[in-house]
Amino acid sequence: MPQHVHGVVARAKGEPVRVETVVVPDPGPGEAVVRVQACGVCHTDLHYREGGINDDFPFLLGHEAAGVVEQVGPDVTDVAPGDFVILNWRAVCGRCRSCRRGRPQYCFDTHNARQRMTLLDGTELSPALGIGAFAEKTLVAAGQCTKVDPDASPAAAGLLGCGVMAGIGAAINTGGVGRGDTVAVIGCGGVGDAAVVGARLAGAAKVIAVDIDDRKLATARSLGATHTVNSRTTDPVEAVRDLTGGFGADVVIEAVGRPETYRQAFYARDLAGTVVLVGVPTPEMRLELPLLDVFGRGGALKSSWYGDCLPSRGFPMLIDLHLQGRLDLDAFVSETIALDEVEDAFARMHKGDVLRSVVIL
Repeated sequence: MPQHVHGVVARAKGEPVRVETVVVPDPGPGEAVVRVQACGVCHTDLHYREGGINDDFPFLLGHEAAGVVEQVGPDVTDVAPGDFVILNWRAVCGRCRSCRRGRPQYCFDTHNARQRMTLLDGTELSPALGIGAFAEKTLVAAGQCTKVDPDASPAAAGLLGCGVMAGIGAAINTGGVGRGDTVAVIGCGGVGDAAVVGARLAGAAKVIAVDIDDRKLATARSLGATHTVNSRTTDPVEAVRDLTGGFGADVVIEAVGRPETYRQAFYARDLAGTVVLVGVPTPEMRLELPLLDVFGRGGALKSSWYGDCLPSRGFPMLIDLHLQGRLDLDAFVSETIALDEVEDAFARMHKGDVLRSVVIL
């Protein structure tokens, strides 16, 4: 029978979120109910609250999560009750043209649970990224559950559900960073710092972190950046060129999602280099570049969707690296908080006071 749980709901654009009672239905075919153990406070959730994604209010926020499968519906075979899982928002279909071409990480028909969770009065909720994990329990498509080693802590593992995977994947999967490459990362929040970590994992010789906040730059250096640039006081394009023999970086990862920083990334790369956009823009943003420069500089301009990862492959691998001591996911957890502290965590995140706040349930 349906369960009543507590969850964080955004009812209207810009309105403070609040904890409300959420009705979670029994899982139907292909669905699972997950008891959430931890969920990171990601900037995407703030985008939802501010109406920057769409206007399908009310939203059940939260998506960067790990927990234990409690129930599964008919036809679910990949996970079972008791499995420790990371939730993902790209449950691949296996049937679209991309999946059929052997590129499931680009699946064009990812899916979510068919049923909707609701408020007590029957109002349907829109779960953030099809997950809605700022809740004691949530209903998802079973394909959104990726089983991983339960020795990992939920607070650390859950971060792979969005920001950390997005950043690591932007470097390794989308950017194709290789041994000896030079890499610049513009924007050193959670995703940018994960890109720094990904570049070092891939063997980059030089990783240049760029931000306007010295605190964030210090964190980036602690996570593996070899050089830092404060772009509030220094031209970042010239600084990156100076640090790369006058050429520019092989790969520049833009983790802000603004036209100004994208232009910096474009001109801070070497000829035939790669720009990776992993920062999320808002709908009204526009970019203008001289087409001759786009042609003349060559290389590749890419966008990174979820780090172009395949969760079933990427999550277990990265958890294994974490448990081996080769990937410090705990370093991304600035604080742990309760469910009713999400609104305050948004404010701290916006000010740059934390790398990640993680809700523990």
